[in-house]
This record gives sequence, C-alpha cells and structure tokens, in this order.
Amino acid sequence: MMRTLTENALTSAVGSLIDSADSVSSQSTVNSVAERFFGNTELEALAVVDSDEPVGLVTRTKLMFSLFRRYGFELYGKRPITAVADARPLIVPESERLDVVIERALERRPQDIYDEIIVIDDGGRYRGLLSVKHLVVQQSNALAQTMLQREMASERARELERENAMRSQFMAHVTHELRSPVNVIIGLSELMHIALDKGSIDQVRDRLGSIISNATNLRTIVTNVLDLSKLEANKMPVSLRSFDLADTVREVAEAARVLVRAKPVVVEVSIPATTVPIESDPVKVRQILMNLAGNAAKFTERGSIMLALSLSGHSVTVSVIDTGIGIRTEHLDRLFLAFSQIEDAKTKRHEGTGLGLMIARSMARLLGGDLDVASEAGQGSTFTITLPRRAAQEEAKNA
Repeated sequence: MMRTLTENALTSAVGSLIDSADSVSSQSTVNSVAERFFGNTELEALAVVDSDEPVGLVTRTKLMFSLFRRYGFELYGKRPITAVADARPLIVPESERLDVVIERALERRPQDIYDEIIVIDDGGRYRGLLSVKHLVVQQSNALAQTMLQREMASERARELERENAMRSQFMAHVTHELRSPVNVIIGLSELMHIALDKGSIDQVRDRLGSIISNATNLRTIVTNVLDLSKLEANKMPVSLRSFDLADTVREVAEAARVLVRAKPVVVEVSIPATTVPIESDPVKVRQILMNLAGNAAKFTERGSIMLALSLSGHSVTVSVIDTGIGIRTEHLDRLFLAFSQIEDAKTKRHEGTGLGLMIARSMARLLGGDLDVASEAGQGSTFTITLPRRAAQEEAKNA
C-alpha cells in the first residue's frame, strides 16, 4: 500500500511511491487482457510494454467501455492490445517530484485525469504505475493547510468516486441489456431449427416475431451507445431542413399508442389547428420525442399520455405529460447523467441502458434548444423540449 503523504513527501521523487508494477506485452490480445481484468477485480490498469519500454496504457474502465461501446469483442478481441490502449499516457521519470507529477496529471483532459501514471527509470525502462486516485486522496491531507484547501482536495476524491460508481453501474446495465436479447435470440433460433427439422412451420412463424422484437431492442441499445460515443467526441452530425412539427407529433403519438399495448392508457395530442413549420433536424427531433413518449408508455400503467405542442415567439415547445409512476425530487438531477440510472441493474423492472434521456437532452441542445423535466413520485411526469423555430446554421457544423 502507498504510504500516507506528508507535506515533505510532496517534493520527494515519485520512484519511491510506485503503486504497482503491473504490465502486459504489446503483443497480448485484447481478449487476453480483458480476461485479466475480469479475473482480478482489484486490477485497475496495466502498462503496455515492449522490450521493457512502455508504449501505452490500458485501464479497466476505458477498455470495458470501449469494447461495449463499439460492440468490440468481435472487432478487436484477437488484435494486439495496442489497438485499443491509450498510446499517449502520462509518462514521468522516477526522479520527478511528486507535486509536479500531480499537477501534470490534473492538467489532462477530464476523461484522462484519473488514469494511472507510468514511471520510467533514467534509461526509459518501465518501473511501475502511480495511482492518481490514491495520490489525490492522500494529497487532500498533505495540502490541507486551510479549510478551503482541504475541501478542494476532498472534492477531487469525491468526484472521482462518484464518476467511477456511475461508470461501474453503467457497465452493469449495458452488460445486462446486451446479454438478455442476445440470449433470447440464440435460444429462439435453436428452437426454430428444431421446429424446422420437425416441419412445424407454425412454431417457426410464432418465434420469428419474438426474434425480431429482441433484435430491434438490441439495435436500440447499440444505437444509444454509439450515439453517446458521437456526442462525447463532438462528432454528432446535424442535418437541417424544414418540416411540419405537428405531423411529427402526430406520428409519435401513434407510435405511443402501439407501445402502451393493452394497458388502460389513453394517448392524446394537443396541437395548433394549423401546420407548425420549423427548420431543424427532423430525424433527431423525432428521436427525442420517441424517447420521451417511449418512456411515458413504459412507466405509465393507467391513465393518460398527452403530447402538447405550443408556439411562443421564435420557439416551439412539446410537452410529454403522463400519469405514470413519477420521479422522486432527489432523483431528478440524475436523470440526464450518462452513467446513471435510478433503478439498480440487478433489481430493476424496466429495460434500458439509461442513456436515452441524456442523449435526448444533448441532441436538444445541439439543435439550439433544451429538455427539462417536472415530476413528483406517484403523480406522473412532464418532459418539455424547447426548440428554436429556426436552428442556427452553426449547429450543423458539429458533423
């Protein structure tokens, strides 16, 4: 274990504070490295080493997220780990002062701040890894000369724990959601094969519908994860054109009626008597509204769902109002986080990765608008998207 830092230790060389010497050959396959992480829950990072020299870094969080985000076990599993490893990790000599190393670590991009640091000797050979997580926690004690400094250092550690917890929960959700439809599709396919051998065409026909339904669900999950990847990389394309928003609202309402199935839920619309032309991205607007209507259908067991369209100056608003289970006030802030779900992965009753609302709000803002929510547990929810009637052309340059 790393010893507790003191103020004097902050100016000491980092070589004496190496946290681990874990490494992997640059020729190791992605699958073999993933198996090492699966087999050791305490393993957080591995240096990628070629002839004793570090050439990259692979961390548990980024490796697992990359594989699931890109559906990458098939694409990358047999390739060398260098295909997905971070080729530009922070590398410092063992003689470097600790306070300098910490500052360099915290100056990195937000998604890289807490990645491990590679330590090398004077000859460039790999010596070991420094855990920024441990350093930040320990630094909070060493720097706590005033209450303000103590709180700032502690907040860094709390922020790290919150993000790690949310990412872990997200990985649990994605793993569960991907595995479920895949297992169903495989099982039904095997049953269909047996039915075909017996000449039972009716059984084949019945199971085809279930396969299509599960395949559609699987496609939705993969699409959401890929959309998140594009949004994080600021590579989500925007295509602006004129269309009638009232028609889109009607189409989404019809889809919601299908989604509620036999539940005693009435789907209604409230729209102006005339057309409501806007200039925006019709595909993304429909995707946002379908996400909101789909959630309303999923969480409303009885009562009504209303899609209300209104105009105000240079903007339009669409509210999706339901009489469903509602959301507790303390949970509202978590709805739009990329790695957060209100339900636990092991006990939740409703399908989904928890990415839909985050993606919906991000897309609304990409189009120059926003998405807000008002809700009370047991009293239903109202999600309102506001869009400019004419999206700024600059928004389309994100592609």
